[in-house]
Amino acid sequence: MPKSHALDTIPANPAHQPHGNIPNTPLAISTISFILGGIFSLGLLTFLVGGFEAFWWATYQLGFFVAAWAAFHWGEFAVTAGWNKDKCSVDSFLLDNGAMYHVANGVAVLEYLVTLYLKPSLKSYPSISALGILMVIVGQTLRSTAMIHASTNFSHSVAFQRLETHQLVTDGVYRWFRHPSYAGFFYWALGTQLLLLNPVSFTGFAVVLWRFFYYRTRAEERALVKFFGDAYVEYRKRVGTRIPFIP
Repeated sequence: MPKSHALDTIPANPAHQPHGNIPNTPLAISTISFILGGIFSLGLLTFLVGGFEAFWWATYQLGFFVAAWAAFHWGEFAVTAGWNKDKCSVDSFLLDNGAMYHVANGVAVLEYLVTLYLKPSLKSYPSISALGILMVIVGQTLRSTAMIHASTNFSHSVAFQRLETHQLVTDGVYRWFRHPSYAGFFYWALGTQLLLLNPVSFTGFAVVLWRFFYYRTRAEERALVKFFGDAYVEYRKRVGTRIPFIP
């Protein structure tokens, strides 16, 4: 086995090994961070100047969406690297998150651009876009806070075997949200579609994400009851998920 380097991010637990589709090297990680930083900067600039009139598609809404997308993926890696290093790898960016994730975001951008080109008045509801921006910020803050507070107890994949380091976290943001990272992403994603004023994608995101988190929380909570017994059952009675219709 080759000697590890201080800059390597190689999870010790086989369950957290990267998929291998993106090289798990410091060079790949620094390159991805650089690209995400560039995308974030361009998106934020577009948002702050209110869009560029010379380009019909370069609106403040699309600028914020692009910046939020880049910030989300960089933040996933940064928080994992800072507070959960044993599980950190290139996959912590969540860029290798399945083709359907990227298809969904691509369809959302396409819906926005087609509607903007054919009927720009449908994208002129600043109060709704402002609500979307607020949801994105709150959702991102909630998710990152949850990951930081849970620290090594957090995992991007559901753990079905209890480790000696596993603890039941019920304080901090977990005092109000039973699955704050899920709730954070749920509202972050829906906020991006309110921002873009995408009724079709908003509906699609809501249905797909609700279904995904419903079944994921059911599977995860069966494992948590097995790990922590009555302590988790009592916690579940006290604290809800704060995702509509997921008790």
